[in-house]
Parts: sequence; C-alpha cells; structure tokens
Amino acid sequence: MESREVVVIGSGPAALRAAIACSDAGVVPLMIDELGVGSGSGSPPVAGLAASIDELNSQSHMDDTLAAGGEFCNESVVSRTCNEGVSTLAELERWGLVLRRREGGLPHAAPAPGHQVPRLTGCGDSTSREVTRILEEQAIKRGIQRNADYLPLSIVSDNNQVRGLVTLNISTGEIEPFQTKAIILATEGHQGLWSNPSEGSGTGSALALSAGIELRGMGKTPRHPLTIRDCGIHIPIDVLGSGGRIRRENGDDIGPEEALEGETCVLDLRGMDPEAKSWFSQTSSRIRDRLGLDITRDVVPLSPGVAYTTGGAPCDDEGRVTFQEQNTGDSSTSLWHTGLYAAGRSANTGMHGEYPLPGNILLDDLVSGKAAGVHAATWAPANHFGGSDQIDQGVQDVSNIITSIREGEGMTVANFTSKLSSAISKGSSSKDAALAEINNIKDSGIRLTDTSKVMNTEMVEALRLHGLASVAESIVISGD
Repeated sequence: MESREVVVIGSGPAALRAAIACSDAGVVPLMIDELGVGSGSGSPPVAGLAASIDELNSQSHMDDTLAAGGEFCNESVVSRTCNEGVSTLAELERWGLVLRRREGGLPHAAPAPGHQVPRLTGCGDSTSREVTRILEEQAIKRGIQRNADYLPLSIVSDNNQVRGLVTLNISTGEIEPFQTKAIILATEGHQGLWSNPSEGSGTGSALALSAGIELRGMGKTPRHPLTIRDCGIHIPIDVLGSGGRIRRENGDDIGPEEALEGETCVLDLRGMDPEAKSWFSQTSSRIRDRLGLDITRDVVPLSPGVAYTTGGAPCDDEGRVTFQEQNTGDSSTSLWHTGLYAAGRSANTGMHGEYPLPGNILLDDLVSGKAAGVHAATWAPANHFGGSDQIDQGVQDVSNIITSIREGEGMTVANFTSKLSSAISKGSSSKDAALAEINNIKDSGIRLTDTSKVMNTEMVEALRLHGLASVAESIVISGD
C-alpha cells in the first residue's frame, strides 16, 4: 500500500493551486483524479476572475460580496479572499497567463451584476481553461505526481482523523487504498444533478459524506442567467460587459435578475464590441455548432440553468474541514476532522453565501486552494501515519458496494440518472416527496449491462451516481 503525506483530490484550479502551494511549502503531494492532465480545463466558462484592479483597496469588493451573500457569508473569509484578488491575478500573470487588456496596458475590467465597479477580468471565454493550463504547467515543473484513471470512493477515518483513501483503479478494476496523513478535497461541484453526472458529480462532497461530515450551504443552488434554452450551454457573464444584452423577445432590455425570474428572453450579441469578438470566439463557435446560429445576425434563446454549485464540506480559514461536537445544553463546538481539508467547489468556505458574485467562484478556488495546501504541508510532516486496520476495513466496505452494484437488479445507469435529476428538481416544491423519492431510488439500486472488470466505464458512472445520490439527499435535507 502506497503512503503519502498529502493527497489532493481533483483536477481543476482549486486542486492544482492546493498542490502547488503544498509543494512550495515543502511537501510534494499526490494528486488523484479520474481523467488526468487537461481534464480540469473543460469546466463551463461561467465568468472570469474578480479583482479590485482600479481600486485603492478591496473594501468595495468585500462590501459587494457581503451584500450579495447575506448572513451566510463569513466576513473574515470574504475579507481575505477579496484582498488577495489582485495578488492572485499578478501571480497568474507571472506564471504566463495572457490577459485581455485595455488601452494603457492594464488588464481589462468589465462590469458585472452585483459589482459596484468594473472588476471582472480574465481571458474572455477561455479564462477557466487558460488558468487551468497555467497551473498544470506549474504543477509539472514541481514534479507533482498525478494518478489519472483513479476514482476516489471513500475516506478512511479513525476517531475523526484521516487515515487513508480508498480508490478504484479504472484501468485494472482493482481497489487500491492509499495511506495518508492529509486529504484535500478540491473537486468539481455537483451541478451534474441537473444535467449529466459527468458535468459535475460532486466527488468531493460525496467523499466528505463518506467521512461522516455534514455538508453545509447545500440549500441554495445558484442559477446562471446566460444558459441557452433547451441546450444547456452556459455563456460567460463577461459578454454583458462587452456589448452583449439580455432582451425580451420584443426587444426591451432586461437585467440578469429578471432573466433568473423566468422572463422569456434572448441574448443579443450583435452589438458586441469588435475588439471583444476575438475573446469570445469559443462562445461563437459553440453556438454555431450546436444551434446553427450566427451571433452577428441571430439572437440566442435563454433559460436559466445550473452551471455551477456552492456548498460542501464546512471549513475554516485554513481549509480545515470541521464538524460540530455537541456539548451540554444547546451549545456545540466546532472541531477539525483532523487531516481533512476542502477548497473550491468541494467546500463551504463562507465566501459566497446566498448568491456568488461573478468572478468570485474562480477567485475562491485559487485562494482557498492555496490556503489548504499551505496548512496541509505545514501540519502533515509533524504527524505520524496510522490506521492500517481501518484502511483494510475501508477496502472491504468499498468492495461490498462494488459487488452489490455488479450483482444488482435495479435500474440502468441512464434511468437512475434521469430519476435522480427529476427528484432533485422537485425539492423546492415538495421536500418530503423529493426525499422519499431519492431514498426509493437509492434502495432500488443500479443494474449494469457491462460486468467486466477492466475499464468498465459503466461501473464508474454507477459509482459516481452512488455518491451523487447521497449529495442529492443532503441538498433536499438542507433546503428551505
């Protein structure tokens, strides 16, 4: 059994930034993800990065974030994250990120909903991809090992302390455990519940649940106003700062808030600034290829959709995952699930609250990832490995799950996916009915058509759904 001081789970900006920070602090981590290098660059280009480029300080950015997030924000986390916006951007530039710029040479800063001043910057509709590429280059330079084709399935803990991780080697079909002192959860969100699990299976949140962590911030699911109707393509909000307009079908301009309320509307990109068109060429190509529309002549029909999610494992300023220990009376104490960290979409950092501002998602990925990586690298070397017996039991538990799926007589993967998506969509109108339906779906199980062991992608999808169903249950329970 392989032993590593720190294991980072994920492939996107939060995971990569955590791994880089961990390495720079003296501990080279192991990264585990399902798809390998480049897999994290395919996330929806929802928005760029928010930073106080033209401001004396980040106070206004902090105020805007708190106003949008409400009482569910953690003021200290918001303050730190907003304050690191400019330095984070500068760091990415030093590493080679090519930003869209304006006359005078400063990074382009676009207005965005919820921001009092223009502070949305990046590389047009390539921001997520380019940031991920830059971070991957830095990870490679540091010699950070990445185990692709490994599906993380369960965290092994002993008395609320991390002991190991159980994975499925997709290439061989074998269950492979890792002994580790620290695990950083930094995966994609769970937006696949509303579309396809491959678009966001909430692996980090599912793993937190396997460790007995109660998820936080799951009751609010933000919707993206620039989602193409009946298509699911998400257009970056940045286009609204470059001449794009949301309009009613009669031509009247409306704001993103009205679009989110269900107004029948379209996105009009015909008046986009000529200079901006090259920065949104991917958007133009996707619309043309999927819908046959030319954005220079045609408007694009919109219907709000779930492009990303917030909420996950509760954590403190350092990324340490916490749980509540009940004391006498009604009081409780927040304790660290020792060795477990979370960042980005796997975490409930207190950055976003009820509504995440455009650009804050990527900023939080980078800042929270860095914080978790630094602390893990500082803490892990001073502690010892342990829990081999618990790891053996964890392997057995995972083996039992895989056997039950392989021998199950339940629904097909496609049917399970469809029913789970339908159930979570009912959560806002009928909590009890949605919860009962999810439990029935879980009890029904999954039936495989492919029972092979090696490279069984159907088994991988079934295991993702097994974890995603638990996440769905947590969402419904947390809902208003």
